[in-house]
Amino acid sequence: MRIILSYFLLQILINLPNNLWAQTSTQWGPDGFVKIENGSGGMIADIESGDRFSRDHDSAGDINGDGITDLVIGARSDDDGATDAGAVYIVFLNNDGTVKFNQKISMLSGGFNETLVENNFFGYGVAGIGDYNNDGIPDIAVSAPSSSNRSIYIIFLNNDGTVKDYVKNANIVAQGLSAIGDINNDGKIDLVACDPNSNQGGTNRGAINILFLDNSGQVNSDDIVNISSTTGGFGTGLEDNDKFGGREVAMLGDIDNDGTLEMAVGAFNSNGGKGAIWILSLHPDTYHVTSKLKITEGLNGFTDTLTTGTNPNGSQGANLGHALCKVGDLNGDGVPDLMTGANQQNEGWGYILYLNADKTVKTYTRINDSAGGFDLNLSAEDRFSRSISFIGDLRGDGTIAVNYGGGAGLDSGGTLYLLFFKPCIFNQQTGLNHWSGGNTLFTNWSHNLQMLTGEALTFEQCTFKAFETDASYMTYNFNDARCICKDSTATLAISSEMSTAFTNQCNNFTATSIKEEPSSSSLIIYPNPTNSILQLARNNFSFASNIEIKLFSPLGRLLYTTTLDSNKSEIDLSNYPIGIYYLATKINGIISTHKISKQ
Repeated sequence: MRIILSYFLLQILINLPNNLWAQTSTQWGPDGFVKIENGSGGMIADIESGDRFSRDHDSAGDINGDGITDLVIGARSDDDGATDAGAVYIVFLNNDGTVKFNQKISMLSGGFNETLVENNFFGYGVAGIGDYNNDGIPDIAVSAPSSSNRSIYIIFLNNDGTVKDYVKNANIVAQGLSAIGDINNDGKIDLVACDPNSNQGGTNRGAINILFLDNSGQVNSDDIVNISSTTGGFGTGLEDNDKFGGREVAMLGDIDNDGTLEMAVGAFNSNGGKGAIWILSLHPDTYHVTSKLKITEGLNGFTDTLTTGTNPNGSQGANLGHALCKVGDLNGDGVPDLMTGANQQNEGWGYILYLNADKTVKTYTRINDSAGGFDLNLSAEDRFSRSISFIGDLRGDGTIAVNYGGGAGLDSGGTLYLLFFKPCIFNQQTGLNHWSGGNTLFTNWSHNLQMLTGEALTFEQCTFKAFETDASYMTYNFNDARCICKDSTATLAISSEMSTAFTNQCNNFTATSIKEEPSSSSLIIYPNPTNSILQLARNNFSFASNIEIKLFSPLGRLLYTTTLDSNKSEIDLSNYPIGIYYLATKINGIISTHKISKQ
């Protein structure tokens, strides 16, 4: 039996007797990145300048059966067969995020026997859709939104990434394409086709179409749900040239627990090009809009300043909401968060929007050339964050991976930045304290002047300053928003100014195999994988009383807790979704974390 040790979960269990749950906060911070472009990150292909590689991308599932998630990446301006006919790449990954090998699909490659035309832009939108034809191999959806051949293709893959077969859904425009899960519960992944240039209700106001497909991969035309300023219950709010729909949407789920599904949709040309995001609540049966909320500069909790004016490519403003991606709960408050970007803001700025249950923005953090802790070294006009997609625990170590598109300059074929985020524990020290002495790595506060000398920061923003400076200790004041990060030479002192001291246990969360305990005292967990009941037993020894058991999601959220006091016990996982979980146990003072697979 392979035992997986997690410092993150061990610390939680160690502190169980002291009931320290409320005094710790799990924040997700930077853990490196892989730059994937032609000749970098293992990517070797015939990508040329202007191909727009990574214009869109998505997790495609494990296509070649090696246990590692693979990607589908669009290159909508590839010239195979015709100028800007387009292409996609099936990119097979190593679990460190580098490329193992890739397979191109175009009019001339990969067995795709379709005649594309000039300016077809095949690959403008791509989405992983799971195994549609039930052959055990995940499949993909690809849009070609322009020229006379506007279509969405459902492409059935071989496990080497070549095309086994495909279904063409003609006359559907999708400048963005997003998989949104199986919202109608028919066993098939559903899609959203984004059409930001739609003239429904006015010039370039934009629209989206929710698409449901049958078992063969054909769109059920009678079931298409169109949402625009004149349809689908949206109502007022959109203006000419808003380009509602953007390039991607993000299905957030029922974040306010009222029985409706929340979907984030961008309108990246709204507000003179600054951009906006609409959070739509969709009726559970009709999927029409029952309520909506707009997020933009100065509205509903988003307070950052967005740029205006004409960009070098002729567009206007920052373009907030151009791309969107659900990423799970990154600040531990029980509400899923949203990644987006303003890809025309300087070199391109990514944002983590931490959401409230009422769909407003609680706070945000930036990811760009100078913020976020990744040291990306972006170039001017890189348009970082022009596309975003979620991978999850690629490395199998509890971190999560998120893709950001960039490299949109005229001299670039396109770049994908695969970012890793790790869970970090900020442990609050008992009482009102601050860190004194040592080396100050960041501060926005002057003790002499007793005032802020920099931007007021939220708690989440302060933790990112700790990430960026690799600070061991952080002082935060919830009353005046001061943030002070120090190294490990600082000492704890009583605060007379209502400050709170935190230690930053930013762990590697690396999965480490160790030797089994002797058979006479080892914990046996079986069957693993399981589809329902998980049995726990000890060889020859009974459990001590009050054995602590906790079940966690891969993102570190506590799902279930119990105690065991018999020779053999069981945990029922039948109501949990398929996926990977972590079972943390504390037996006679021995703490272990076990990776569990639910099938």
